Amino acid sequence: MGFFSNILAKLGIGSDSAPAPTAAPATPTAPATPAATSAAPATPAVALVDVVAQLEQRASANPQKLNWRTSIVDLLKLLDIDSSFAARKELATELGCPADLMGDSAKMNIWLHKTVLARIAANGGNVPKDLLD
Repeated sequence: MGFFSNILAKLGIGSDSAPAPTAAPATPTAPATPAATSAAPATPAVALVDVVAQLEQRASANPQKLNWRTSIVDLLKLLDIDSSFAARKELATELGCPADLMGDSAKMNIWLHKTVLARIAANGGNVPKDLLD
């Protein structure tokens, strides 16, 4: 399991314990109209995980004042994941951090924080747009 997979698992995203949602077959009783067919989803809905609620709950229970909204270190600490420089560098490498950012830990951390939140959102985490910009 990769480093990022561990983050998703800690948030309960993509866990095998949750059943995959299935779409019920549509059985129209009247001729289909364009409005009726366009209202049906093309793919089954994916249940979103409320990442903000989980992280806020963890932050309020943590004795340290951790700001997961801006800090990758604090985000990893809230998830009880190694937040050392070596671990963050491993995560950055796994996620494809540009080489020019890897040499500057502050720039790498900023990139890593944005990328981790974006990847969490892409995998079913409900992350507010203001945290993704």
